[in-house]
Amino acid sequence: MARKIILLLLAAFALVAVGIAEAQQPPKRAKIGWLSTRPVSRSGGGSDVIRRELHELGYTEGKNILFENRSTGGKLDRLPALAAELVGLKPDMLLAYSTPAARALKNATKTIPIVFVSAGDPVASGLVDNLARPGGNITGFSTISSVIAGKRLELLKETVPKLSKVAVLWSRQGSVLQWKEAQLPAQKLGLQLHSMEVTNVDEYKTAFEEAINAGTDALVVGGSSLDNTNQRLIVELAGQYRLPAICPRADYITAGGLMSYGADGVEPYKRAAFIIDKILKGANPADIPVEQPTKFELVINLKTAKQIGLIIPAHVLARADRIIR
Repeated sequence: MARKIILLLLAAFALVAVGIAEAQQPPKRAKIGWLSTRPVSRSGGGSDVIRRELHELGYTEGKNILFENRSTGGKLDRLPALAAELVGLKPDMLLAYSTPAARALKNATKTIPIVFVSAGDPVASGLVDNLARPGGNITGFSTISSVIAGKRLELLKETVPKLSKVAVLWSRQGSVLQWKEAQLPAQKLGLQLHSMEVTNVDEYKTAFEEAINAGTDALVVGGSSLDNTNQRLIVELAGQYRLPAICPRADYITAGGLMSYGADGVEPYKRAAFIIDKILKGANPADIPVEQPTKFELVINLKTAKQIGLIIPAHVLARADRIIR
């Protein structure tokens, strides 16, 4: 009798183990819809990092994972239609590159899991309830950290002689936190702040003119999706007005910007792949905390510094992770 009971218990445990193993397996062929406000490259950049990380986690594109890519090409008014198109494909998951893309997907479905990458402030933009427990069907990686705003101001103060007034370029759709978080550090550093709020691309030139007329000595670019889509325009205007600017990402600097301090360019995509894997194996996005940067990089463009007549101090250059000469 005892032997029979033991055999029954062993059989029961085996069934439970099989059930758990099956629950942790991703779909036989996972379909992921990727929505971006910029072209999703087939090689290089964040797209390549995500594919590579997923491959290391056991996913082979074309065999057990398939990407459906859609891009607005910088035209944000196309987001609702493209989001609806992706939802109509009935993917296992949706991936959003930028805050507006994530918002469009969230409006399009309340059931399909959504992972966002490179989003600004997900709480202020209404994507999640809070960072620790997002709620709903969405989570991801936010490029904003509470320490970044103060660090950018510190770097500007060390770089620009006699700095007293700094303009902060921000938008209510993605970089509110950068404006709010800059207040206290500015006060501690003895700096005045000038608000450069923009809501569309046509407002940038006027915002720069007003900042110059207000006597600002430098600029912090908040890094909203609107900014990221129009980074070349921002870089051109900063150069035109000879305004030293610190930007949120390294691609602003390769486009001709002066300096950037922000999340490591690879980390968001690596972590996004990890989150995707967890959800495909059964995790609930509502319970997966939104991740924030742990690695930061400083990139400086000496060509741009020379063009605007600025000499970068040696101690600042010594801290740079990358220098463009």
